[in-house]
Amino acid sequence: MGITTFEGKTAFVTGGASGIGLGISKVLAARGAQVMIADLRPDHIEKALEEVAGAGRSNQVSSMLLDVTRREAYAKAAEQMQRDFGGIDILVNNAGVGPEGPVLSATYADYDFGIGVNLGGVINGFVSFLPQMVEHGRGGHIVSTASLAAEVVMPGTMAIYAASKAAVCHYCEAVKPDLGAVGIGVSILLPGPIKSNIHETGQNRPEHLREGSGFVSSEAQLSQREVADWWMEAEEVGEMVAKGILEDTTYIVTHGIFKNHMRARAEAVLAATPDSEIQFGEGDSI
Repeated sequence: MGITTFEGKTAFVTGGASGIGLGISKVLAARGAQVMIADLRPDHIEKALEEVAGAGRSNQVSSMLLDVTRREAYAKAAEQMQRDFGGIDILVNNAGVGPEGPVLSATYADYDFGIGVNLGGVINGFVSFLPQMVEHGRGGHIVSTASLAAEVVMPGTMAIYAASKAAVCHYCEAVKPDLGAVGIGVSILLPGPIKSNIHETGQNRPEHLREGSGFVSSEAQLSQREVADWWMEAEEVGEMVAKGILEDTTYIVTHGIFKNHMRARAEAVLAATPDSEIQFGEGDSI
């Protein structure tokens, strides 16, 4: 089964109103999909819908407010998609935040925020939508946004972000065979520098996770970061994601700038690994 065309398909894109999510949404809509943009920010949704209208795609794109960490709200979103569209064919777990600050200043509020959105939001997407994707029998595809930060050794200020994105990557790698058996493809988006609003992390932090945060100063400083001209356009990422869905590509990697760092990390792990006479084959239990 899987996805061989976007015509007549329904996609649900979290964090879909800006940055990478909007780029993906625009590309899927342009290729014939019906797209539901789910986002936390009303201001981003309003701007996104204006852009979509300007491109003549208003009939193909809808929107809803959604905090991906709220399981009850996510379940209701899945129910709405089943009721209104007969279920979804493509899930894009894209919503993410970039908590950044001194690890010695990090508190539970910072861990709960970063891991709750970046990893918890992905898990909530799988749990909320997988049952209907299996039940309708049309097959489908799930794309989850990790980061190149998941594949290299990052500085301590990025520890929470890197850990959450690495977990997304490993989870998706592990579930791909099982989902493939029921006709659902799985891809992991590993982006480098993209023109997005991830630097607005502090504005996306819920009130109950602001109190006691150790990252107040660093997030205020991060919010002033300017997006560089050489960073990749979000719609270019969208095109890569569309291609990855059609080809059921496991890893969708946007940049090669960290390749040597990725290799060095892998070689360091291998160098520390003793040789073994026991060899595990495909299907063996570790």
